[in-house]
Amino acid sequence: MQMDYKQAGVDIEAGYKSVELMKKHVKETMRPEVLGGLGGFSGAFSLAAIKDMEDPVLLSGTDGCGTKVKLAFIMDKHDTIGIDAVAMCVNDVACAGGEPLFFLDYIACGKNFPEKIATIVSGVAEGCKQSGCALIGGETAEHPGLMPEDDYDLAGFAVGVVDRKDIITGENLKAGDVLIGMASSGVHSNGFSLVRKVFENEMTKEGLGTYYDELGTTLGEALIAPTRIYVKALKSIKDSGVTVKACSHITGGGFQENIPRMLPEGKHAVVKKDSYEIPAIFGLLQKKGNIEEDMMYNTFNMGLGMIVAVDPADAPKTMEAIKAAGDKPFVVGEIKDGEKGVTLC
Repeated sequence: MQMDYKQAGVDIEAGYKSVELMKKHVKETMRPEVLGGLGGFSGAFSLAAIKDMEDPVLLSGTDGCGTKVKLAFIMDKHDTIGIDAVAMCVNDVACAGGEPLFFLDYIACGKNFPEKIATIVSGVAEGCKQSGCALIGGETAEHPGLMPEDDYDLAGFAVGVVDRKDIITGENLKAGDVLIGMASSGVHSNGFSLVRKVFENEMTKEGLGTYYDELGTTLGEALIAPTRIYVKALKSIKDSGVTVKACSHITGGGFQENIPRMLPEGKHAVVKKDSYEIPAIFGLLQKKGNIEEDMMYNTFNMGLGMIVAVDPADAPKTMEAIKAAGDKPFVVGEIKDGEKGVTLC
């Protein structure tokens, strides 16, 4: 018997078909700097425009969506998980003061179902559109025998640019600087192993399809809500003439781990827990899982996806700039002198 790649579980034809189906989504993300189309061995991006910068610095970020993909499998909903993959990367680039330029995605799957792959990529393209970066390339790898047929994992990376003088470092933070948080869309893409453990009995199509009055949606809709992308909000602050002194993307490790990352030695952040409304999904998680409050703030974003520190005189202007970009800001605390760290009160 003659063997071929298809008998080994890899369908080359399905690969061609998924590329054809995703092309229209990819096309919508193009920027003028992108050279050539999809299908080459590498993505080409002209850097001619950065000659206007005094000292251009490339920034990069890579991430995936963690075990949130499990929800997509159960709900058979694959059009938003790509937004999460992009958000996790571009928010990190923007957090350093950068403009995301381009993104590449990597999908590993048990079997290539072209329509499903194209749907996943449509979400990646939507994330790229929300952040103004081009989807310049990607890879779909079929892994028969390594992953179940219906499973996939999704990751990617973003490259951005910033003028060295505009990098957000936190080095000029001083006592009295104001902390402004931007609302998250829910759990985003962190802590899902704990989420799935808490809602273990609900991890079925029926369980996730159950409507909860306190959420105003089904459990599945509340949990799979895509990660908020803050690129436009941060650009709006910069365009308003405000200097962001420090910035923190609230991801895995929650407040305790991420807020200190934006602080220099000798500066302490104080966050007031009642300064904004915590989304209902976190209350439900805490109650159902009997999770200590400290652990909640140490795992989840608790309703704030991005926190910036600005001079008190710039706070009103910063709030307006965030609102103008379509995001919801809250004054959540301040910087004090003291040991590097964060206090929640």
